[in-house]
Amino acid sequence: MTSIIRNRGVVEDDWHVVRAAEDGALPAVDALPAGRVLVPFALWQASREALVATRDAASIGVWLAPDDEPADLVADFDKIALIGVDFPVFRDGRGYSIARLLRERYGWRGELRAIGDVLRDQLNYMARCGFDAFAVRADKDIHDALRAFSEFSVQYQSAVDTPQPLFRRRAAHPGEQLA
Repeated sequence: MTSIIRNRGVVEDDWHVVRAAEDGALPAVDALPAGRVLVPFALWQASREALVATRDAASIGVWLAPDDEPADLVADFDKIALIGVDFPVFRDGRGYSIARLLRERYGWRGELRAIGDVLRDQLNYMARCGFDAFAVRADKDIHDALRAFSEFSVQYQSAVDTPQPLFRRRAAHPGEQLA
C-alpha cells in the first residue's frame, strides 16, 4: 500500500486512483478494482448511476483534471467521499484555483487531495488553497515532503487557511507577536 500525507501526517492510502488507458478509453464500472476508488470526472459523468448503485458514498471519490469545471460536481457532493485534483505537470497551477473554488465558493468540506506531479515545494501553497491530503510523487521522499509545512512561520496573504491578511490580523491584535 502506498502512503500519502493527510492532515499533515503520513498515513497509508487505501484509495485506488483510476486513470484512463493510454488511448484515452475509460474503464468499465464492473472492471474497477474492489474497495475505494478515485475515478476521473469523465468516468463519473458517464457512469454516475452505475457507480452509485454498486458502491457506497464512502468508497467513491472523483478527481478533476485541470480543464474540468468544479461547479459541475457540486450537485453530487453527497454521493462522494473525496475529491482529487490532478496536477499533470509540476508547472500547471490550475489545480490551485480549483481547490479554492471547491472550498470557498462551493463549500466542499470533505477530503481534498492533490494527485499527480505533486512535489515538496508545492505542499505549503496547496494547503493554503484548501488541500488537506497530498499524494506526493512516488519517486520523492514523503517524510522529507512533510517538512514543507513548517518552512514558513507567518503567512502574509489571505487564503483558505488564513482568511485575513497579516495587516488585518495585526490591526485586530495590536502589540501581539503574530508568528
